[in-house]
Amino acid sequence: MEPALLAAAGWLEAVGLRQWASATPWVYPAANVLHVFGLAMLVGGIGIVDLRIAGLWRSLPLAALNKALTPVAVAGLAVLVVSGVTLFAADGTTLSRSAIFQWKLLLIAAALANVVLFRMWWQPRITARATDLPLRARALAVLSLLLWVVIGTLGRLIAYV
Repeated sequence: MEPALLAAAGWLEAVGLRQWASATPWVYPAANVLHVFGLAMLVGGIGIVDLRIAGLWRSLPLAALNKALTPVAVAGLAVLVVSGVTLFAADGTTLSRSAIFQWKLLLIAAALANVVLFRMWWQPRITARATDLPLRARALAVLSLLLWVVIGTLGRLIAYV
């Protein structure tokens, strides 16, 4: 994974994004704040839906909750991608060699694969009358929440390890 990340860092430097992200005084701090905000939107939105799917708050209608909060989570993911690329551009060479960063990226891939699986298998069953989903769907929801929390934790640890 490191060679691909180093190549990406080199490309970001070649197109000038590294210089902009690391030399402009406000860009890195703003990207960092937006990254945390995006994580809050993603985990706040999808986390509540995941907990509802897992079995909490059964009196709340699952379909309505999913319809209201999934767009918040998707917007949070978009903010995370844009701010994450900016943060990576500022220090891509160092991040490319970080085992924690590499684990974070692998877990992001796993979390996104989990989303795709859930959407393919269980999303059609989230209807206005649905109250609970099968155990496998609930397990994917719990896995989703755990993955995103671990990803966020790893992101914070990058600065310290």
